[in-house]
Amino acid sequence: MTMEETVTKMEAQLKTWGAKLDALAITADKAGTDTAKELSGRVKDLKAKHAATQAKLTVVRAVGAAKWDTFRTGVEGAYTELETAFKKLKS
Repeated sequence: MTMEETVTKMEAQLKTWGAKLDALAITADKAGTDTAKELSGRVKDLKAKHAATQAKLTVVRAVGAAKWDTFRTGVEGAYTELETAFKKLKS
């Protein structure tokens, strides 16, 4: 897969996750229970990871394919960390 294809796929997934995070944040805010407070904390953590991953993708887009190999590990690592956190949130 090319850099463009990889980044485009990651950005699409980030958009989906961002919408889910927004929905979870609203749900947690409305619930007001201890469980909701815990969920709210987890959502806040996920939003931070989401923002960090998006920032890395923005940098990669700016530097282009020539620097993809330099940034690939960091971008993929941040993406995988966010993906793992989402999976844990669902369980």
